[in-house]
Amino acid sequence: MFDMSLPWWEFVLRGVIVYCVLLVLVRMSGKRTVGQFTPFDLLVVMLLSEAVSNSLSGGDDSIGGGLLIACTLIALNISLAYISSRSRKLASIIDGESVLLGRDGRVYHDVLKKCRIAESDVEQALREADVELADARCIFLEADGSITVLEKKRRA
Repeated sequence: MFDMSLPWWEFVLRGVIVYCVLLVLVRMSGKRTVGQFTPFDLLVVMLLSEAVSNSLSGGDDSIGGGLLIACTLIALNISLAYISSRSRKLASIIDGESVLLGRDGRVYHDVLKKCRIAESDVEQALREADVELADARCIFLEADGSITVLEKKRRA
C-alpha cells in the first residue's frame, strides 16, 4: 500500500508529460469545450481521465505514488497560472483570446463555422443578454468559451 513500485521522479515525469499533452489537446479542441460542457464534452473528459490513469501511475497502486501524481498536477496548474498571470503572450497561448463573432447586428457565419459555434448558441447569448440582434454592437466568443454580447448605446 505504501511501497512505490517506480522511482519518485518517474511519477513526476509521467504527470508532466500527460498534463502537457492533455493541455495541448484540450486547447486544440476549441473554446467551447472548456467554457460550456455539453453531455458529449463531459463524456470525453470522463473517458480522458480513465484513458490516462494508467499512463500516470505506470501500474503503481501505492498511496504515495497517487499523492505524488496529484501534487505534480496541482503544482503544474499553479505554475501555469502564475506564469500566465505575468506573461501576456503565454496567457494568450494557454488561455486563448476572444474572437469577434458579430458586429452591428450582423453575425459572421464564417467565423462561427471556424470556431465550431452553433448559431443557436449566439441566439441563446442574445436572449440571456436581453439584446435583439439588430441592437448588438459586438458579439464575442471569450477565451473561456462564453459568449458576450455588447449592446449599442441608446440615444436619449
